[in-house]
Amino acid sequence: MSSDRLATALARFDALNAEDPRRERDPVSGEEIAFEVLYARRMTERLEQLAPDAPEVLRLAVRAQHIARWRIPRESYPDGRVGYKRWRSQLARAHADVAAGILGEVGYEADAIRRVRELLLKQGLRRDPEVQTLEDVACVVFLEHYFADFARKHERAKVVDIARKTWKKMSPRGQGAAAALAGGLPVELRSILDDALAGEPPDAAPDADAAPETD
Repeated sequence: MSSDRLATALARFDALNAEDPRRERDPVSGEEIAFEVLYARRMTERLEQLAPDAPEVLRLAVRAQHIARWRIPRESYPDGRVGYKRWRSQLARAHADVAAGILGEVGYEADAIRRVRELLLKQGLRRDPEVQTLEDVACVVFLEHYFADFARKHERAKVVDIARKTWKKMSPRGQGAAAALAGGLPVELRSILDDALAGEPPDAAPDADAAPETD
């Protein structure tokens, strides 16, 4: 059962994300809301499906996965692989710092705050089941809600390669959830996933900036 403190922290995360100037229409409710608020909701919904008994720290990390992400735009770093990696590293640290600050303000203990930071920084991926669950949730949310838009913006070979890499980042549980989505995808996207899972190399490797924001 959610604690009052958890509800307060999640509300604080959402209030901050509501400042995102980007807007998106929620296809379920029809309301136009901040991009990162909708993303955070989708993350929580997918966690409930994948791991309904997830501990509180994981629920917090999942909701804060992209907290205040718009504050550090990709354009603030140089083009290319080096600039991209610097940007993504800075994002991870920023998400962890912002979430930690809010958690401290609402009364979480140091151990819980440290654990949320570890999760958001993806420390121990593959070795830590909770970090892996966070990664699974992010990957499935990407495939379900953002993959189609990503595919429209890039060449097919790049999209196939990204789909393959996304699949490999997931655990068998995450892959099962992703596979369950395939039947509801448009034919072209299903074809891309089929090619990705077939293991054949794409015609051209993607550049670093083609990677989706699954983490």
